[in-house]
Amino acid sequence: MSVTTITHLNFRGEARAALDYYRSVFGGHLVAVTYRDAGAVGEEKEADWVMWGQVAAENGFHVMAYDVPSALPFDRGENPFFVSVRGADTEEISALWAGLAEGSTLVRELGPAPWAPLYGMLTDRFGVTWVLDVTAPYEG
Repeated sequence: MSVTTITHLNFRGEARAALDYYRSVFGGHLVAVTYRDAGAVGEEKEADWVMWGQVAAENGFHVMAYDVPSALPFDRGENPFFVSVRGADTEEISALWAGLAEGSTLVRELGPAPWAPLYGMLTDRFGVTWVLDVTAPYEG
């Protein structure tokens, strides 16, 4: 069993440009799934925004990013990132979730999601927002 932590950056309409930029600096492979790709378009003008993206490089650099939809609050610089904890074992992720959930504000309860066997988001008592999920291969 093992988990990894990845910085997950938040943007509003700039995630693809940011990911392209980070790839140009650090190298690696960029993957970007749009709201249209995922069948989760809320506002048509945001359909090609990044719902989930990442740059992962052989040198160990790894960052994830997404565009916060306009239906959710966003203030550039106020909550610019999440800490993403990813693992392959549902029991391990569930146990970590239980520990972090104490005294936290739930954003999304840990449970199945269309893109992961388990996914959840919370803000801990120190104001840090965490995303925990069980990884699944991307088939897009």
